[in-house]
Amino acid sequence: MFFEFGIKDIIDILLVALMLYYIYRLMRESRSLNVFIGIMMFIAVWIFVSQILEMRLLGTIMDKLVSVGVIVLIVIFQEDIRKFLYNLGAHQRVRALKRFFSKTRDRREASMEMMTKIIPIVMACHNMSRAKVGALIVIERNTRLDDIVVTGSLIEANINQQLIENIFVKNAPLHDGAMVVSKLRVKAAGCILPVSHDLSIPKELGLRHRAALGISQESDAIAVIVSEETGGISVAVGGRFRLNMSSEELESFLTNEWE
Repeated sequence: MFFEFGIKDIIDILLVALMLYYIYRLMRESRSLNVFIGIMMFIAVWIFVSQILEMRLLGTIMDKLVSVGVIVLIVIFQEDIRKFLYNLGAHQRVRALKRFFSKTRDRREASMEMMTKIIPIVMACHNMSRAKVGALIVIERNTRLDDIVVTGSLIEANINQQLIENIFVKNAPLHDGAMVVSKLRVKAAGCILPVSHDLSIPKELGLRHRAALGISQESDAIAVIVSEETGGISVAVGGRFRLNMSSEELESFLTNEWE
């Protein structure tokens, strides 16, 4: 049996190990690590009983539990499965392949239009940072945010520095929610975002940062945060933070990442 072990078996083992590691990371981020460990222990016992000890009765019972358990796990972890599939589709190489096959406008024209939208956001964040006015701006990319937009007030306006600053004026009706930018326009404000429960978030970061991380974990959106306490400018994208950015760093980041 040892000499039948070939290159395909090595690849098979590596792929399974990679899949289990990715699932482990996903479960750890969603605070379901103990459930993952329990599932792995059950699978190990099931293989040991049915394949090694060859206990037919107990093995048959566990086979039935596994077949039903798959459906139960899909129902319980539907959000985690959706996130896994989204991350798979949002991988950088997959996105590059989509861009290769998609029709694009003249790059210079698109770049100029993009810069006219980026500068007002950067300048508004700069001014709000100096005045320590809290703000949360979510920039839609490939994943549509219609379910987020409907939770706020529709605006449908061109991106404008004064508009952004007025939305986030302290004690204004839309101050506490998020502003959503879609297709280079201010789509809505006062929107409610999903809050991340990631335990690795620094305790000094407040609800705005948790909401920004939450939307970045569930979509490919870019979330720009201005802290009301410190005035610091941060960005959440892909489930990760970039904290305490300067206005120049924010402009460079948006130029490179906003597609």
